[in-house]
Amino acid sequence: MDLQGVQQWSFDFFAQKPVVVEPSRAELTSDAGLLPIRQFDERIGLTEQFAAVLEDPRDAEATKHSYLEMVRMRVYGILADYPDQNDHDTLGADPVFKLIAGRSPDAQNLASQPTLSRFENAISPRSLLRLEELEVAQFVAAFSQPPLRLTLDMDTYDDPTYGDQQLTFWHDYYKQYQYQVRTITCAENDLVASSCLLYGSAHVALGAADDLRRVVGALRERFPDVQIRFRADNAFGVPRVLDACEELGIDYDLGIKMNPVLKTQSDSLLEDLRAGQQQTGQPQRGAVIFAYRAGSWSHSRQCIVRVEVTEDDSNRRAIVTSRRGAAHYPLVSYDEYADRGESENRNKELKRGLWGDRLSDHRYMANNFRLHMHVAAHNLLVRLRHQVADPPADDPSVEVPREALPAAERRRYFNQRRLRDPLGEGHPCTWRTRLIKVAAEVIVSARRILVRLSANWPYLGHYAQVAKAVLTQAGPAPLESG
Repeated sequence: MDLQGVQQWSFDFFAQKPVVVEPSRAELTSDAGLLPIRQFDERIGLTEQFAAVLEDPRDAEATKHSYLEMVRMRVYGILADYPDQNDHDTLGADPVFKLIAGRSPDAQNLASQPTLSRFENAISPRSLLRLEELEVAQFVAAFSQPPLRLTLDMDTYDDPTYGDQQLTFWHDYYKQYQYQVRTITCAENDLVASSCLLYGSAHVALGAADDLRRVVGALRERFPDVQIRFRADNAFGVPRVLDACEELGIDYDLGIKMNPVLKTQSDSLLEDLRAGQQQTGQPQRGAVIFAYRAGSWSHSRQCIVRVEVTEDDSNRRAIVTSRRGAAHYPLVSYDEYADRGESENRNKELKRGLWGDRLSDHRYMANNFRLHMHVAAHNLLVRLRHQVADPPADDPSVEVPREALPAAERRRYFNQRRLRDPLGEGHPCTWRTRLIKVAAEVIVSARRILVRLSANWPYLGHYAQVAKAVLTQAGPAPLESG
């Protein structure tokens, strides 16, 4: 290889000899860890199904870049920390991204930013509706065994907007122009079952009952006997959502705002806890349950008010619940509602780890489509996370499930799991550090495409673990085409 005239940089900080840096003409990549993820995707068919539901109005004979190729460019770009269309102006020549998209590393470059922009803005309303249905169908199909019970959590996060974007409005709570993203996640497998993009000032419960019906209906069609519990904060504790839960026959724990009636019902408990705190000097907490009917409700429902008292302050929170046994264990019932905080981490991973708030197209429809691609990236990573998870074994001397352990012991278990099982428990940033972001040389020959990693890479063992899980372990069956 002729390297005469190549640019060099010489550094003299190393006393024994100069350190010379120069570009290489070899086919190099910094994202070789995407390859085992692509192999897993091939097996479960996630991006293939995603692209298959999109209407492509272009002339097939004049098409250079298929929708499937561009979907994979964008989804894998999100996984590798390239969330914008502009990133692909440089990634179009990357040998690994070419492989992921179905091209040889020595083939022509992938789609440019203008092509990707036209792609996102060409998505039709019919395609978006099909993507909503597909998201639910892929969630249901991800269960290898019929689940006995499932917990669905609904929540939103804000997506700040800049410039003249359709349906972006001022939100007075967040003090910004924004969209709102709403998701339904599953506490048992961490997948996003459904997502939607709300306009900036919409009430978060707009259409929530319809989304819930869609997910529950799909689950019941596949698993008629599954018990379903639904949790959400007080923004969703409105009549139409409560009525939908009861119509669907699912259990629910929904937050409701404190009001004078709820305060009156819990005043006696508050005074008892204050007395206990003054006597012991320790924080006190308890809960009271009673029948309550808000003015907008058609009938009375069980409500729990949880009260906490410290030396400096007191705090009260209320939920409405259909949980059987709540009358006997109101504090335990409230705490199980509060466990939805773990599901909020899925929104954090989607928003922060996978740039799910980078919806920067002008058209609302294009941004809605972008959201579905970010969700696809999230669900692909979560499903692979399950495949490679290697949690510590349960202690046989402990007679109760770990979910029933005291809080301190549960935290100790999950801390041990994070240390032993960094990929099974890892957020997107962990996967990038320990798998995705690895330099490699790509060599194309007549017989094969060779990707060479450094034998001294500190996370080579993780790469081997993921590759083995993808290639040899029994995984989820391929999804049926929608």
